[in-house]
Amino acid sequence: MSTFLFDQIIFGPVKSRRLGVSLGVNLLPTDSKVCSFDCIYCECGWTPKKREEKAVLPSRSQVRQKMEEKLTEMIADHELPDVITFAGNGEPTLHPEFEGIIEDTIELRNRLTPQARIAVLSNATMLHKPAVVRALLNVDDNIQKLDSAFEETIRKIDCPASGFKLAKVVEELKSFQGRVIIQTLFLKGTYKGELIDNTTETEILAWLKLLEEIRPSQVMIYTIDRDTPATGLEKASLNELQQIADRVRAIGFQVQVSG
Repeated sequence: MSTFLFDQIIFGPVKSRRLGVSLGVNLLPTDSKVCSFDCIYCECGWTPKKREEKAVLPSRSQVRQKMEEKLTEMIADHELPDVITFAGNGEPTLHPEFEGIIEDTIELRNRLTPQARIAVLSNATMLHKPAVVRALLNVDDNIQKLDSAFEETIRKIDCPASGFKLAKVVEELKSFQGRVIIQTLFLKGTYKGELIDNTTETEILAWLKLLEEIRPSQVMIYTIDRDTPATGLEKASLNELQQIADRVRAIGFQVQVSG
């Protein structure tokens, strides 16, 4: 199926299902994906297995310059963002200057658009790095992916790089002491001849148990919205998402649903 890459460092603003008017920030290359996951549902397509040349990331100074230019333009157009969102072509926390870029973003936001929130959409694979954790604790919306409570399911859906250990990720998520939003995409289907379904009762019960351990400030649940690199995948229905959301609320957490 057709997928796409963000071709700029700063993109949008776009109307986000979950975040409102979002100004996007892409800390990865504009011509290829760089990620520690290879999710079968990723709108940016597959993660390259091999590269002829090392991926070139935008520098901290480039990101700051482009962000300041775009925010200044938006102010002039009376079109202010609700949120500045770090997402783009892969995993933003892989950028070696991530902490410094977040510091620059906070300074620009405070000076130019103080009403805007700063959000990071992450897959939680870089939480072993103190600089990444420090940066995430300084943003308004620290949004971390947790697509299943079972490592086998995560390996089917998210296809993480070698070295991924779910138990370690859960401990790192717990260390935020509630200053984290958990984001989960629910889907069904088949891939490589195997059944894919993280909406079963077994999956939901185990996932709810992990939420109780992590104690996030909020939970975001959603499903496939755009084309996916893998075929044979199906959206979870809005009714299914609402039923899951009711169970999340029943154990005491705020939840946002995007069907």
